[in-house]
Parts: sequence; structure tokens; C-alpha cells
Amino acid sequence: MKTLVLGGYGNFGARICRALAGSPGIELLVAGRDAQRASAFASSLGAAASGVRVDVQAADLAGTLRSLGVELVIHTAGPFQNQDYRVPLAVAAAGAHYIDLADGRRFVCDFPAALGAAFRAAGRTAVSGASTVPALSSAAVDHLAAGWQGIRSIDICIAPAQGAPRGDATLAGVLAYCGEPIRVWQGGRWIELPGWADPVKVEFARMKPRRGALCDIPDLELFPACYAGVQSVMFRAALEVGLTQRAFAFLAFMRRAGLLPAPQKLAPLLHATGGVFDALGTALGGMVVRVEGTDAQGHPARRAWHIAADDNHGPEIPCMAAILLARRLANGDTALPIGAHACMGLLSLPEFEPEFARWGMVTDVVDEESPSPAAR
Repeated sequence: MKTLVLGGYGNFGARICRALAGSPGIELLVAGRDAQRASAFASSLGAAASGVRVDVQAADLAGTLRSLGVELVIHTAGPFQNQDYRVPLAVAAAGAHYIDLADGRRFVCDFPAALGAAFRAAGRTAVSGASTVPALSSAAVDHLAAGWQGIRSIDICIAPAQGAPRGDATLAGVLAYCGEPIRVWQGGRWIELPGWADPVKVEFARMKPRRGALCDIPDLELFPACYAGVQSVMFRAALEVGLTQRAFAFLAFMRRAGLLPAPQKLAPLLHATGGVFDALGTALGGMVVRVEGTDAQGHPARRAWHIAADDNHGPEIPCMAAILLARRLANGDTALPIGAHACMGLLSLPEFEPEFARWGMVTDVVDEESPSPAAR
């Protein structure tokens, strides 16, 4: 399957290309606006990869994809918060499958309705949000609550390592909603809370506690619709160095006060200066997904799934769902449904485990009513 990775030499695209370059059944095209960079990176991957120049703003993107014989496009060129659907529409017109790493709430949540007809007509599969959220987060929720009578609350926190590589697009994405009101499902109703403001303490199995603050992601909207009866859904990000977490809270305050109308414009500056704080942090990052509800016997239950990623390998996690789905498509997997879908229910937690092991990541499932975790 000829697979083209948009943003293929970027922070996440390069990781996906490295993983797929050695995968059976995949011929890899590393794509970006700079043909020289694309070709140079592709040459480092071996004979199974080549570099091409692709401009996603070009009027005839579909024609370019057809001329290249592309069968699958993996879109990693974020941020997705303010993107339209010109890329997936062009992919559908070219008759190819589509996967993206989007974490923009509107982009992912509106994706099935906006693109479903185009991909059904093409007879192809399109998946948005094939990343940490909602692909991995929903797989963890499904695993934790398997067999339960119901879920009452879902609480997720991502805690990146201070030393992990950061990208301009990632920073711009999270800064876009810094201080902005975010619709959150709490107590069985929608309320608005400011992004990145008012951080609270979050506990992890293999890391010191951190303070996490609200971020705007697709899960906040998808989970209340998917998990019947859930009363509260929360997602936070917890930066390792407290000073940087407080800096984001200050930016949120400035946005709310009308003194900083576009904090995302600070992304290049923050990206350039972020390394100043690396000496205060470590190479250890992770994530926790907590669910509360009623177990199979009708008893109150609370369980948590934790992952710890050392050696600054945390940025591999957002790439794993796209890698797994690409391999399934290349292997002719017919279980993936035709049409356009947010990435929920397409991957199970055990499917991620070989990727976790590849990078030395450790996971735990914790029954928080019991004193000790059951290591997985």
C-alpha cells in the first residue's frame, strides 16, 4: 500500500515514517513543502521510502495524490484547531484511505458528518483523532470498564516530560484555547470553564504528583455522547515544571482579561525558550485515565490505567494509533468500516501493548479501592 505521510519529516510525522518504513506491505512517501528535506529524511529510512513535495494548499491536491498512486494518506501537519477539511476531501476524491492525528475538538467531532458521504462514495476508510486522544484514551476507558453496568465519571490527564521534543504546531494548538471558555460535561450538564486555568493536583502510579489544567480536546464532547449515563468528563494536561504550568495559567488570565487576544502567536517564542527549563525536569512522562462507575456486580468501582514513558519517548504515544491502523489497512483488514469516523472503538488497549513494549513504557491498572496496583 503506497502510504503518504503529510508532514513526514516533522515532530510526529518522522516518528510514524520510521515505524512504517520497515513494515511489510507499505511503500512509504515522505511528504512536505520542502522537497529537499523530504528526500533527505526519506533516504535515511532505506529503500522502502522516498521523498516528495506536496503542498496541502494546492488547488489540485487530489490530482497530485492520484498521480503519485497514493492509497493511504496520514495527515500529521497540525495544528488542526483551525483547519478545514480540504485535505481529507482531496484524499476522498483521489480514492485513498485517510488517517490523521488531529486533536482539535471541532475538527474531530464534526469529521464523521462532514466527510462520511465522500468516503462512503469512494469506498474508503477515513479516521480522525488517531492519536493519544481519543484513540488511546477511549481504548483505556473501554478496557477499564469492560463488563461494568455503567460509568459515572471519566478523568484523564496527560503529563509530558519536560525534556521531550516539542513542536511549534503542538504549542500553537494548546495555546489556541488558553484562557478561552471550554464546554465541559460536569454533573450531567454542560458548563464552561477556562482552558489552562486553575490547575489541580493529579496522582500518578510511577511519577510524582503534578498539577494539571483543563485542555480542550475531542473527548470532552465525544465521551458524553458515547458512554450512556456518564455524568462528568474531564481532561487535563500536567506540565512537569511547576513554573511552566503557572506560566500557562498566567497566559490564561491575560487572555480572559482581554490583554492577550491571540496567545497562540507566542508558540515560536515558547518553543525557542522552552529548553531553558529542561534542567529542572526529567525525561519521564506519562498519562492516567480514571473511571468511576458501577461494576458487573452492581458495586461502586474506581479504576485507573497509567502509562509511564521514560527517556523522552512520550511523543511516540500520539503516533501509535496511526501506525497500528496503517498496518491494518496495508494488511487488507476488512474490519475497519468504510466512511468517516472519529477514532473510537477501532483499536483495543491490548493492540497498543507491543508498541508500548518497543519503547520500554510501563503500564499499570490500579483498582483504587485496593492498596496495590496490578501491574500489566
